[in-house]
Amino acid sequence: MIIFLTGGAGFIGSHFAVKLLKAGHKVVCIDNFDPFYDRKVKENNLAKFNNLPGFHFIEGDIRNVNTLNEIFNNNQIDIVAHFAAKAGVRSSLNDPQGYFDVNVNGTINILEQMRKYDVKKMIFASSSSVYGNNSKFPFSESDNVDNPISPYAASKKAGELICSTYNSLYKIDIAAFRFFTVYGPGQRPEMAIAKFANRILSDEPIELYDGDGSTTRDYTYIDDIIDGLFGGINKISGFEIYNLGKSHVVKLIDLVQILEKKLGKKAKITFSNKQPGDVDKTFADISKAASNLGYNPSTSIENGIEKYCQWLKNIL
Repeated sequence: MIIFLTGGAGFIGSHFAVKLLKAGHKVVCIDNFDPFYDRKVKENNLAKFNNLPGFHFIEGDIRNVNTLNEIFNNNQIDIVAHFAAKAGVRSSLNDPQGYFDVNVNGTINILEQMRKYDVKKMIFASSSSVYGNNSKFPFSESDNVDNPISPYAASKKAGELICSTYNSLYKIDIAAFRFFTVYGPGQRPEMAIAKFANRILSDEPIELYDGDGSTTRDYTYIDDIIDGLFGGINKISGFEIYNLGKSHVVKLIDLVQILEKKLGKKAKITFSNKQPGDVDKTFADISKAASNLGYNPSTSIENGIEKYCQWLKNIL
């Protein structure tokens, strides 16, 4: 198959590209190297698969309709894997318009090209942030998600709604995946695990923005996420939403202690007040993905952090 992968130089997108290429699929990839973090990070991601057969990369923006039209016109695309987005909860508070421009308008641009060229299947990357501070745990795909607490989360919820609309009106089959705190080699540098690990190794203090380290997250290792996505590639039908998480919660202070153990170095910890837009807890009910896609995340937080720390030490 030919997969059009948006945001393919990013963390999750680049890992997915490797999986697709090694499985014999062709990948047409677009990424605009958004300056949210250092371009070199994405260039390093691309280096993992740039020489694999069946790969074609375009530096471009999903907001540019002419670029998208050229891609769809020149390729017999079977599936769109739409990962391109402005990421980061806290940054979205300062630029709601920019986040909606990319995450909502960009998604509409992709769907319009699919409608024009009769491409009928999409994987859409959503986020656990759409659950906001729901009080019911674990989070299930059937839960109400009408109360996101950041522009980023709202943009992802809007993206899901748009996808549902295009499925209803134009019969484009879409599987939307809500990712739960994905980590591993190549992850974005501003994410907690990457930021903490680098600061610990550099003898710099780390700041916990919850007062006491008691907030919890459902940390999910990248390989498990990719297995879940790959399991869904041939099972896209109608409009379905799937949680992809580990379904295991870890306190922030416990995460720091695991990092200390795997890095062999103590952290200098300071505590600050909770930041606007940050949720208190994430916890995935993964029974739907397990039943429909065979999803079975197997990497414990201890093993995942160990793998990440080994990778980090090797590149420093």
